[in-house]
Formats: sequence, structure tokens, C-alpha cells
Amino acid sequence: MRKHYHQAKFLLSCPSLKGCPPDEGFEVIFAGRSNAGKSSSINTLTMQNKLAKVSRTPGRTQHLVFFELDENRRLVDLPGYGYAKVPEHVKKQWHQDMSEYFDKRDCLRGAVLVMDVRHPLKPFDKMMLDWCVSINLPTQIILTKSDKLKKGAAANTYQQVKKSIKNHPYVDVQLFSSLKKQGLEELWSRLDTFFGYGE
Repeated sequence: MRKHYHQAKFLLSCPSLKGCPPDEGFEVIFAGRSNAGKSSSINTLTMQNKLAKVSRTPGRTQHLVFFELDENRRLVDLPGYGYAKVPEHVKKQWHQDMSEYFDKRDCLRGAVLVMDVRHPLKPFDKMMLDWCVSINLPTQIILTKSDKLKKGAAANTYQQVKKSIKNHPYVDVQLFSSLKKQGLEELWSRLDTFFGYGE
């Protein structure tokens, strides 16, 4: 168990970039469609049940939520705006904010893109991946809810996604299950490199 993730705590929630913490240290973003299991993944990797709020209504989280690992390192839960019921003007503002975040946030060191293993690489996922690739941002794709598929089907999806990112050296993919804790060690290891632990 990685102690530095277990000690994560809520720092702040803000509706736009204006309220973000100072642009210093290390930040790793978690992005994914609203029902991909993003909050559950954050709770699993921090070994905390209620750190990130898990909503039964997809699209409920419409703020950037910052979790502090220490005074220099933060996890950032991005709004899950892949959901159809979010108003169009909110989607446009989110797109503008995210574009600015990727372009100007110097402390951004890595991204975890959360995709449901049963529905990977939807347009929203590809848009986020394109943003990451455009700035050479180290990115880990986690295919969540892998326990919902048989091993063969999950492995096939993994290979398909792996093939789609073969030309992007900064991007990797893994299977993940919050329920079974599958892929947790692999995710911790990748996050360690993003955050500079052990350097």
C-alpha cells in the first residue's frame, strides 16, 4: 500500500480555473465520462471510501475538485462532462476551461483517463486523449469495471485500445477494477512516476 495516496485529503472545489491552487508543484488529473467510474477509482487508489463523492446521477460533479497528497502534490478530479444531460452552455465553458488548463497549467505532470472497459474511446475520451497527446503529457488509460467482463473479452478490449495508442509513446493502458482492486499496483506505480516519487 502506498502511504502517500492513503493520506490524500480534500483541498478545494472550484467551478472554474480562477479558483485553482497556485500553479506550482505536481498535479495529476483524472478525467472520464460521467459514468466511467472515476470517483470510485480515486477512492480505490487512495484506499478511502468517501474521498471522492460517488453520485448515482451521472454528470453531478461540475467543479474541478483538488485532493492534496502533500504540500507539493495534488490529484485533480475533472468534471465528467461526457454526459448528455449537461446543458450546452456548460459544456462550452468546460471545453474552454480545459483547453486553457492544458495550455497554461505548468504544474500538470500527468493524466489518468478513465474509461469503462465496455465502452472505451468514445468521442469525449478521444478529445481528452488528443489534448494530452498534443502537449506530450504522460497519460495512463485505465479501463474500469473490468470485473464486468469475462477475462477474454476484457483482454480483447485492452488489446484494441493498446493498438490505438501505439503511436503515442507517453500513453499507456491497463485494466482496472475498483471492486476487485485489479490493476491497483500498476496504477500506483505509474502515478509514482508522474508525481516524481523516488526521484
